[in-house]
Amino acid sequence: MTIRHTLNTLGRLVATLTLSAATLAVAHAADFKAGSLEINDLWVRGSVPGQTNGAGYMQINNPSGVSDRLLSAQSEASTRLELHTVLTENGVAKMRQVQGIDIPAKGSAKLAPGGFHLMFLQLTGPFKQGDSVPVVLKFEKAGEVRVNFTVKPSTFNPGSAGEQGHSGMKH
Repeated sequence: MTIRHTLNTLGRLVATLTLSAATLAVAHAADFKAGSLEINDLWVRGSVPGQTNGAGYMQINNPSGVSDRLLSAQSEASTRLELHTVLTENGVAKMRQVQGIDIPAKGSAKLAPGGFHLMFLQLTGPFKQGDSVPVVLKFEKAGEVRVNFTVKPSTFNPGSAGEQGHSGMKH
């Protein structure tokens, strides 16, 4: 093997590795970013006839060494948008508004059915499958960021074991 052939082979190998690393980085990129926070998997269920409220879910990752807090959210998709959680009292699951959701340093906060979520109260129109719902999230340190929630089918269930569903709860 000549030196020229070896250099050409090494050059192709480096180019392939560089392209593979770039592809991997894109595959793991956050859907949205606010400061160092990474916001992923934002979704709401599609509305059914007569439905006046909806819930939004997402994953917020915080790779930094500084904690943050989701303070509020705003959207024209509803007249009010509140941060909520589900608490079980005497065996009954109940919705409660919270004043913020902590995102620990080097940790994450998952907004999911049966736990923390965004509560869209008095929808201004139905959530239609395939549409997106624009929302502005406000964080204590990372500031404001505009995001979009994907509208999934009304029957969508992420199927996480042990999570309580949202059905049958009053808001």
